[in-house]
Amino acid sequence: MTSTASTTLPGTVEKIIPPVDPRDSEKAQIEIKGADDLYREIRIENKLVDDHGNPVRLKPGATVEVTVEAPPAATTPATP
Repeated sequence: MTSTASTTLPGTVEKIIPPVDPRDSEKAQIEIKGADDLYREIRIENKLVDDHGNPVRLKPGATVEVTVEAPPAATTPATP
């Protein structure tokens, strides 16, 4: 059985960015706590699905968790 390596960091939705073109999706800008200054913010499509399969969106100020996962082949052992 192989499992993925992962880390989860806390984040906050800083703002919602409306699309320039109405055919595009709005974006949620998320500040990731613990990231380097130049890489602290990411933007993702503001399209999520709740536990019941209903489409939902993030709100400004919402607390979120950002998880990074990698398969075993993409990782190496950490050195002390």
